[in-house]
Amino acid sequence: MIKYSLRCDQAHEFEGWFRSADDFDRQADLGVLSCPTCGSTRVTKTLMAPAVSTSRQKTVNAVAVQETQQREMIVAIWELRDKIVNNADDVGNKFAEEARRIHYGEVEERGIYGQATADEAKELIEEGVDFLPIPELPDDRN
Repeated sequence: MIKYSLRCDQAHEFEGWFRSADDFDRQADLGVLSCPTCGSTRVTKTLMAPAVSTSRQKTVNAVAVQETQQREMIVAIWELRDKIVNNADDVGNKFAEEARRIHYGEVEERGIYGQATADEAKELIEEGVDFLPIPELPDDRN
């Protein structure tokens, strides 16, 4: 495996792991590499110091990969939340009630979001009402 320091055309810097130098070139040519911050597919290699493998360095690298994956997941959750907020109705704490009404055909089907207690969520599951809990995240994107 080879690790490259990468930069997108928006100057976001990140790292990527590849099987070989040719693997990076192939993925870049196909446009399958993308910036985890902005999604740009215009990605290039930047200068980097050679890696000297030590057990401490392996631990640091593993932590860095985990942190990158965590940032990517948080960005994906924020994007999902934005889509929901922009395309669904906020029913507040009446979520369980409104989800049931939609499930049983009492009102027109539409996208909704809101809050439900743990007991309400359990009851919805038992009734076969489909829903997806969205994790709570800090309001600022850090």
